[in-house]
Amino acid sequence: MKILALSGSNAQNSMNSILVKYVAKQFGENNDVEFFDMNDFEMPIYRHEIEVASGVPAEAQKLADNIDASDVILLSLPEHNGTYTAAFKNVFDWVSRIKDRTVWGEVPMLLMSTSPGARGGAGVLEAASKRFPFHGGNVIDTFSVPFYQDNIDKTEGLVNADKINELKEKIVKIKQLETILEN
Repeated sequence: MKILALSGSNAQNSMNSILVKYVAKQFGENNDVEFFDMNDFEMPIYRHEIEVASGVPAEAQKLADNIDASDVILLSLPEHNGTYTAAFKNVFDWVSRIKDRTVWGEVPMLLMSTSPGARGGAGVLEAASKRFPFHGGNVIDTFSVPFYQDNIDKTEGLVNADKINELKEKIVKIKQLETILEN
């Protein structure tokens, strides 16, 4: 299975990057995993005049190509003021400007978020779950980890037994979907 593991953060030590890398490993060693964060897609803030003058940046096309080559997208989004980061929104906007495509291309997605607070990024997961289907998002499930500092170890990954079991169920659900699509 080709897995696109994407962090919606541009922070150097992002807790959401740690989460998405951990989750990608839980799918097993026999998968091809490509990891990106928003620093891999630095481009100007979207403005129509820039698009007219220069076209869509190559970085946006690079992400689109990786989406199209993937069987599953694992996307972990940090929550800034109840929604996506400015860095993620800018990349999303540029990819949406590529002619004749939807952003997510109907690739099955597991949306995730973690935060230091009790809601675990619930606001960004709600916003993304509602918005992405309008842009070709095939959101299979969501996964939220509250109290990051208590539930995720930077080297071990997820340490909360209930969250580990919840994640295992979501991975089984996605793998079953992949098996159905292959047949």
